[in-house]
Amino acid sequence: MALREFAGVHLDAQRPGLGTLVLSRPPANALTRQFYREISSAAKELATCSEVAGVILFGGQEIFSAGDDLRALRALTLGEAHTWVAVRREGIDAVAAIPKPTVAAITGYALGAGLSLALAADWRVSGDNAKFGATEISAGVTPDAGGIARLTRAVGVSRAKELLYSGRFVGAEEALALGVIDEMVAPDDVYDAAAAWASRFVDAPRQALAAAKASVDEVFEPTTAERPAADRGRYGPVFSAAPAGRGRAVQS
Repeated sequence: MALREFAGVHLDAQRPGLGTLVLSRPPANALTRQFYREISSAAKELATCSEVAGVILFGGQEIFSAGDDLRALRALTLGEAHTWVAVRREGIDAVAAIPKPTVAAITGYALGAGLSLALAADWRVSGDNAKFGATEISAGVTPDAGGIARLTRAVGVSRAKELLYSGRFVGAEEALALGVIDEMVAPDDVYDAAAAWASRFVDAPRQALAAAKASVDEVFEPTTAERPAADRGRYGPVFSAAPAGRGRAVQS
């Protein structure tokens, strides 16, 4: 297994067939270029591991992810910011591309790119005290095209625009009603509930399941060729225009 600092792979002997991609960059699991690269590496490892039939994405008992590390992001040049966007897209897409059932186990907060990462899973289970937010615009940046597509797929066009434009925080109960999450449980039960979701499918024919997952995702996902150009064209001007505004919503 690859050596990684922030994104680990755990195989649970008590739950045969399940693997966990563990996010670990305390205190907020804020995402950086290195973190995204490690997420991509861990996701690819889980995708090809013959022992794993289902995957849980877990940030620990306190928080899933507060999104991009805005302090690090503010220090970048425009060229470096474009690299950030590219590795962010690659990391989140690697999770979405795992050809196995995936469940995000969400505690605390899933904000900005952290929400996009959670939406890359097939299902989401959260604690009843969790908060969600598409906070990028309020922070002075834009979400990537894949994150927007997945949010829109989950909640619909009108609601996606409202959440993106406002950057407001959404509680777990509202997130469940909107379709952002699929199950709400007590905070201490989040991982076990996510494992129960994934365990339902560990004995399914893997090749057939992978084909079905790919077919469903192809209906909704922007094509690989379209997204890098869209991200680059939209992100750069926004990044350059509002350096003072970045960080308000995510850090509030």
